[in-house]
Amino acid sequence: MAVTGLFVALVALGVVPVIATGSPWALVVWLVVVAVLTGLDVALAGSPRQLTLRRRLPGAIRLGETAEARLTIVNDGRRTIRGVVRDAWQPSAGAWPTRRALTLPPGGATTNTTTLTPFRRGVRSADAVTVRTIGPLRLAGRQATHALPGAVTVLPRFSSRKHLPSRLARLRELDGRTSVMIRGQGTEFDSLREYVRGDDVRSIDWRATARRDEAVVRTWRPERDRRVVVVVDSGRTSAARIDDEPRLDTAFESALLLAALASQAGDRVDVVVVDSRVRARVQGTSGPALLSSMVDAMAPLDPELVETDWAAVPGVVRSVTTRRALVVLATTVDSPGASRALLAAVPQLARRHLVVVASVTDPTLEALSVERSSRDAVYRAASAERARLDAARVRAALVQSGAEVVTGAPADLPPALADRYLALKAAGRL
Repeated sequence: MAVTGLFVALVALGVVPVIATGSPWALVVWLVVVAVLTGLDVALAGSPRQLTLRRRLPGAIRLGETAEARLTIVNDGRRTIRGVVRDAWQPSAGAWPTRRALTLPPGGATTNTTTLTPFRRGVRSADAVTVRTIGPLRLAGRQATHALPGAVTVLPRFSSRKHLPSRLARLRELDGRTSVMIRGQGTEFDSLREYVRGDDVRSIDWRATARRDEAVVRTWRPERDRRVVVVVDSGRTSAARIDDEPRLDTAFESALLLAALASQAGDRVDVVVVDSRVRARVQGTSGPALLSSMVDAMAPLDPELVETDWAAVPGVVRSVTTRRALVVLATTVDSPGASRALLAAVPQLARRHLVVVASVTDPTLEALSVERSSRDAVYRAASAERARLDAARVRAALVQSGAEVVTGAPADLPPALADRYLALKAAGRL
């Protein structure tokens, strides 16, 4: 049974006959009358258990976008239902509205539309729907909860896809479709073209020059079908939020942009998400299905508050490929103590592969390190500067171990990693 504010007000009015008559029995009589009216109101209220409820949900929604969830309610009883229905979505689903007034005649049906604007990636669920019906006197009613599980998968945002067209244009230049000459290990001959000022004289094809009576140079293109292995760290350090975004989400953004670019370059891309165990794998997929498979694998994953087992990562990479590959470690370059296991694993990988460590940085540290307006600000500046120096020490140690390091704020890291991939292609190192 559920009571309303009118019931509470009616009980409170019992002080009036007590004051008027001076007898406590007046209050007893008043409460008996209120109880009878309340019981009658509950008996006349429609039964919420005689409702049939059905959900219609979107299959998936990208983080930051909006979708509609529909709840259909059918009155199978013989009384009119008047009351309130509440759809219990997780707060992070961004559901609005969650409560609606309900008036439904016998045999009637209605559909409530709830707007979902989730602000967290993953599976956002609603477990039950609660219906409270009110009697004709508006004093009390009945309440029942219907188990009606439903879930919507919130996919990664992938806002960095706006950087893809410009990087693909640069890739086409490297791939020989635009007249740009590149040299280096791992490139192959593409075509001949007329010499222009600024070209490397070592690329002149002397035989073709003799035949044409004009200087002709060779153009090169990067080799295709290279292997790119992206290892995403989902351990405890990936749970930290920077610019209101978990580090893990920034790593996903970086992996998606790199995979989109590398697949267009003809390279094979494999993705592994690890912490103390392998949480997800995307292997053997190429073309348009690659990004779809990555998004599906990443969407339900959340950071685990455990230490990442970096000692097992070289073995995980070997299980993906035995060929030389570009291995991208999307993790956190933090204090030397927290990065000790990472620093031990990188030399093993660098002996066989080209290793790039991608780490998101906190832009607020730089702002804090220059603030000197108060004593507290000075202490914060010292702490921020110490954190920056610790990260710099780890970056230097990684470079000394044979890895390349790419850092940036959440919005800057994905394009920076894509640029480093293109630079390695241009240099013939991949």
